[in-house]
Amino acid sequence: MKIAVIGTGYVGLVSGTCFAEWGNNVVCMDKNAQKIAGLRQGRMPIYEPGLDDLVKRNYAAGRLDFTCDLAEAVKGAAIVFIAVGTPTRAGHEDADLSFVYMAARELASLIADDTVVVVKSTVPVGTGDVVQRIIGSVRKADTFSIASNPEFLREGVAVSDFLAPDRVVIGVEDERAGKRLIELYESMVTLQNTPVIITMRRTAELIKYAANAFLATKITFINELADLCEQVGSNVSDLALGMGLDKRIGASFLTAGPGYGGSCFPKDTLALLRTAEDYGVTLGIVEETVAANDARKRRMALKVAEAFGGDIDGLTIAVLGLTFKPDTDDMRDAPSVPLIEALQRMGGRIRAYDPVGIENAAKVLDGVDFFEDPYECAWNADAAVIVTEWETIKKIDLVQLKHHLRQPVLIDLRNALDADAAEELGFHISAVGRPASTDGSLQEIVKRRDRQQAVKTETVELVSIAMRGK
Repeated sequence: MKIAVIGTGYVGLVSGTCFAEWGNNVVCMDKNAQKIAGLRQGRMPIYEPGLDDLVKRNYAAGRLDFTCDLAEAVKGAAIVFIAVGTPTRAGHEDADLSFVYMAARELASLIADDTVVVVKSTVPVGTGDVVQRIIGSVRKADTFSIASNPEFLREGVAVSDFLAPDRVVIGVEDERAGKRLIELYESMVTLQNTPVIITMRRTAELIKYAANAFLATKITFINELADLCEQVGSNVSDLALGMGLDKRIGASFLTAGPGYGGSCFPKDTLALLRTAEDYGVTLGIVEETVAANDARKRRMALKVAEAFGGDIDGLTIAVLGLTFKPDTDDMRDAPSVPLIEALQRMGGRIRAYDPVGIENAAKVLDGVDFFEDPYECAWNADAAVIVTEWETIKKIDLVQLKHHLRQPVLIDLRNALDADAAEELGFHISAVGRPASTDGSLQEIVKRRDRQQAVKTETVELVSIAMRGK
């Protein structure tokens, strides 16, 4: 089957490549000529484990190609996927659909009769109706179909998520579109017995937003319980285990941390709230989820400061992990950004390490010294803060880390390290959802810091007196 994919961002590139892996003839189109040239040479515009090999293999086999020419991409295509970005509109809380509508207008005169146009982008309820009106203003209604086929890809495991999905959701309003999409997914569904949900187009559009809002709520719930655990002397990891073994709840997304981020949850929860507002519906739980998550990101800086009695002015903080999650270079709404900015406002000097995210992090963070080695990052720092649970960070040598730090302070915002082992080595450790260590190391660190500041102040005063004497 000939397939065209409009957009070579995260969703478009992964989807198009995986469709080719199933044996389809796929052309991915993008207006960015530099990106298209890079893809043809095997250069990936995003970091996603396993994707580069898949792209190279299918491109070499002739099943996958890339172009800037829309007419070339859609010529003879049985299905055209719109997979362009739908970011939050600047200064607003709803989704920017301008790229979706632009694609629809340009497709209208180019697609062949009997083409099925599928919106793969994450869009608010009713977007498919608008796309149908746009294309229908140029061609007869019975010569094309509009469908919704939302993606459920997790960054870092997107390839496996696409090739072995939990479910396939197909939103259609006519038989032609339904049959065409079922044919596309048939081999994978038959092989893996994957559930397929065929529903109305508007329901399919809403499923994606509802799923992400629920997962965001689940993350926020366990984060708030983590705060309670710290106050009452409980352990949130054991709490999450006890909850997650209940089949009605499930263990996924019950890991406490500094708040959710990335390209989906923040914008999708806001877009869902705006849709509800447009229809006069109040989604109080989602509203509270968004507010609580924003507050949590800011509060993490206070957690770092609390390890030094509330004052980090003049101290050096080593931040380990910058991307919003491991196995991606995505910095969109990463908790590390508000954390670092808040620490800087408190007077902290920031050193930062990330295995693949430094280039993107440097675009959104100022005044930060970046390092490609975690131990070099920690050298002579007053504390190490774990923000992203990369495997290299989870496996860090605590003895070596302590040797590089000026003071044995460890703030683990992901519970990625063995807190008991760290305490045995003499770390003062502050983790999420468990009481801070109380072996006296905190008090000694605060006293040492206060003595250092006193000496610094006295030195400045003596120099000032000497200068006045001259």
